[in-house]
Amino acid sequence: MNVTEYGAVFTPASTMPLRFDADKCIGCNRCVDACQIDVLLPVPEGGKTPIVFWPGECWYCGACVMECPVKGAVTLRHPLMNQAAFIDRSLLKEEKTL
Repeated sequence: MNVTEYGAVFTPASTMPLRFDADKCIGCNRCVDACQIDVLLPVPEGGKTPIVFWPGECWYCGACVMECPVKGAVTLRHPLMNQAAFIDRSLLKEEKTL
């Protein structure tokens, strides 16, 4: 029987959208199964956090966080641009003019 092995090269990204808490993660890989675009790879050894292999491809959908049975084991951090809060000037009580 011939066995073919495949490899991949990790591609660095400017963001790291997913963060795993190794103390909380039980290694169930539900987040891996829930990811719509396969950003995560399961670790062959059970009980360890998945590998965020393609962080730049994350759609920030939150499916992995919602599927996780342990609260706080995986967190999703949106890019800074998406975290900005915009102020509606019409809601301000009084605007000073010079």
